[in-house]
Amino acid sequence: MIETMFAESVSVAALAVVLVCAVVRPFRLPEAVFAVPAAAAVVAAGAVPLAHVREEAARLGPVVGFLAAVLVLAKLCDDEGLFHACGTWMARWAGRHPGRLLGAVFALASVITAALSLDATVVLLTPVVFATAGRMRVVPTPHLYAAAHLSNTASLLLPVSNLTNLLAFSASGLSFTRFALLMTGPWLAAIAVEYAVLRRFFAAELAGPAASAAELAAPAASAADTGAAEPEAPELPLFALVTVACTLAGFAVASAADTDPAWAAAAGAAVLAGRALVRGRLSPRGLVRAASPAFLAFVLALGIVVRAVLDNGLGDVLGHALPDGTGLLPLLGAAALAALLANLINNLPAVLALVPLAAPAGPGAVLAVLIGVNIGPNLTYAGSLATLLWRRVARRHGHEIRLREYTALGLLTVPAALLAATLALWAGLAVLGP
Repeated sequence: MIETMFAESVSVAALAVVLVCAVVRPFRLPEAVFAVPAAAAVVAAGAVPLAHVREEAARLGPVVGFLAAVLVLAKLCDDEGLFHACGTWMARWAGRHPGRLLGAVFALASVITAALSLDATVVLLTPVVFATAGRMRVVPTPHLYAAAHLSNTASLLLPVSNLTNLLAFSASGLSFTRFALLMTGPWLAAIAVEYAVLRRFFAAELAGPAASAAELAAPAASAADTGAAEPEAPELPLFALVTVACTLAGFAVASAADTDPAWAAAAGAAVLAGRALVRGRLSPRGLVRAASPAFLAFVLALGIVVRAVLDNGLGDVLGHALPDGTGLLPLLGAAALAALLANLINNLPAVLALVPLAAPAGPGAVLAVLIGVNIGPNLTYAGSLATLLWRRVARRHGHEIRLREYTALGLLTVPAALLAATLALWAGLAVLGP
């Protein structure tokens, strides 16, 4: 009994330390600096057997490799000028209309999140949104919130769009194309809800015209501060666009051939990396840095810590709380539980905890959990690591995010988007089958 209580205490304490340090980032140290020792502590305390550690490593290994390739792909696309071109396109499309800029941000953030992962939207697109809003002399707040919300919501579409998707995809038993087909409806429904709510919530900021053409020609302090691109249209990075398109096609082909899609991601990253290395634009050290090895270590360590918590009581609690079945009500219940858990312990631990429990009920239950852990984090800062990172990016550009405003917008979008996306999933399962 004492040994059991000790194992439970160590597991819960380790998870709390990892999550708090991931949110606070003491001394700006990488998350892995705290997660790896925490994982070692639960193993040393006997809170998780070595056999379970090996199982987690085997389960997460391919996912981590996939993530590394996608991170490199996104970084090299930025180096090729893809996001610079996006900023110019947004400014030209919007003209003098803040509302049109919001539509452009929605379109680009949705596509970039789906194809290159939510990290690309947070780290690479958000500064471009700042620069574009500064050049147009418009209030940046609606467009920043669009980038933040869509980095979570628009990550529903493809297995590569989010680390949570990769974890769910590996447990769902679905092919790449089947996953995408079933999630297209939820993806579109959730984005539509987000757009409608943000247009209403920020109606005052989106109503007035932007700066005049003469003002746009003058250099803006805010645009300079954010590193805005020059007004002239940049050269379209065709090589990067073709590589990304071929990589996405490769995912579908690899899945149909029963080959791990990570190979397609690695091939796409290798093509861009080889080009950059040959041209001297990238060093081997820079290539390793682009793969973010510290974050990869954090993911593996977090998986071990969450497994320890599951083995010591949380698994039984969640197993009883998770609805059984794939009808509309069980799917709604699974999505709601996942959203709640994501805001309590972050979406990555939530998906690690819930997906193994949902998998026996079939892919529909797994996808409902995914809807919850992807949309739910828009309710609180701590819901996802991407949201925390987005907040840091906003602060670096001198924009303070107000908790009351963030929460109010989340209360309006999250329940409605969860309902719409889950209804779309239920309809898709009825039409297409599980």
